[in-house]
Order: sequence, then structure tokens, then C-alpha cells
Amino acid sequence: MKVLVVLTSHDQLGDTGRPTGFWLEELAAPYYRLKAAGAQITLASPKGGQPPLDPKSNEPASQTDDTRRFEADPEATAALAKTEVLSTVAVGDYDAVFYPGGHGPLWDLAEDRDSIALIQDTLRADRPVALVCHAPGVLRHVAGPDGTPLVAGRDVTGFTNSEEVGVGLEKVVPFLVEDELKAKGGNYSKGEDWAPYVVRDGLLITGQNPASSAPAADALLALLAERGVA
Repeated sequence: MKVLVVLTSHDQLGDTGRPTGFWLEELAAPYYRLKAAGAQITLASPKGGQPPLDPKSNEPASQTDDTRRFEADPEATAALAKTEVLSTVAVGDYDAVFYPGGHGPLWDLAEDRDSIALIQDTLRADRPVALVCHAPGVLRHVAGPDGTPLVAGRDVTGFTNSEEVGVGLEKVVPFLVEDELKAKGGNYSKGEDWAPYVVRDGLLITGQNPASSAPAADALLALLAERGVA
């Protein structure tokens, strides 16, 4: 089983002068779920190399057993330091794709042609894609086979408007994930703020927030098992 994990390369929180990037738990928790299932994991990002970490995701209040394990894991940190350049990735090399969130993806991956093509080509190759927290926002320009928005008529979730208000960034982000998924015709649903909530629609898996990252990875593994991928 080979899984591609796609991370942001964007490190600035709009024009606030504050840093952003990927959210550590949303990488670490799926990473260890997938590794435990025997997956070979490749990390990629638009620019390649070391992707920016949102420093808030590594503050004590945001740390988990998985994040601490990742930070102390030489193999994991070495892989993170040399992510593949996204444009060089071949869809046919992977059984599934996983997108961690963080605010960074709203600026780069949501507009990145290689990311858009990767998601479209992966699904058209009959392989699953999972995205958590802000990462479902990268679906905004992804089209289905008929050219309409991929999420139109699909059951999806992602970071809620109220969660964005809760972190005080509703006027900083380029768009609100919940609003954008609805605007593209998605059948958006959500659970309680900050509680795990995962939605699966065919080959598309979306998770609402950081707490949903491990359950989203579990859902991806269950889907791969159903399809006989091990």
C-alpha cells in the first residue's frame, strides 16, 4: 500500500505578518495510523523540501502523543525535511492520497494546478482521496468528469465557520471552507466544533478539524481494505 501525503508550502497568514503552514497533528496522527497498517508513505509539497509548520500546532495546548512521537522520530522528521516536489509526482505510483490541513493550503494548494490535477486524476483512476480540516478547501477548483465542481452533490465536511471564528481568523483567510464547499454545491454537514467528524462519499473522504485527522485516516484504510489494497 502506497500513500501520498500532500502538504502546503505556504508560510504567511495573509497580511498579518504571522506565520502559518501545515497543522502538525493532521500529519502526525494519520502518519502513524497509515504506518501501522503497513503503508509506504511519500510526502510532497508544491515547493518540495521542508514544508512550513504552523507554530501554533506545536504549542503545548495543541500537542498530542502523536505529535510528540513525530517530533522525536528521526525517520519521520527526515522525510518531512525532503518532501517531493508536487509537480514531479506520478498518480499511478500511489494507491491513495491524503491531505493534512492547517491554514496554509487555503493560499497555495487551493489554487495549485498540480494539486488540482492530482486530485482529479487520482479519483478518475478509481483511487481514494482524503482531506482534513482546512484541506477540503483545496477542492474548490477541482472538477468532476463532466466539468462541474467535484463536490457538487457530494457529501462533504471541513473546518466550520464557527471554528474559524473561534480561532479569530475568519477575516484573514482567503475564503471560509464551509462557505466554499456549500457554494460549490456540496452537501455540507458538520459535527460539534472541535469534535471528530468524518464524511465519506464514494472515493472522497473529508474530516472536519484536527480531531478528525486520525478517524479520516482510519476511514481511508477501511476503504482501501474494502478494495483489497493492503
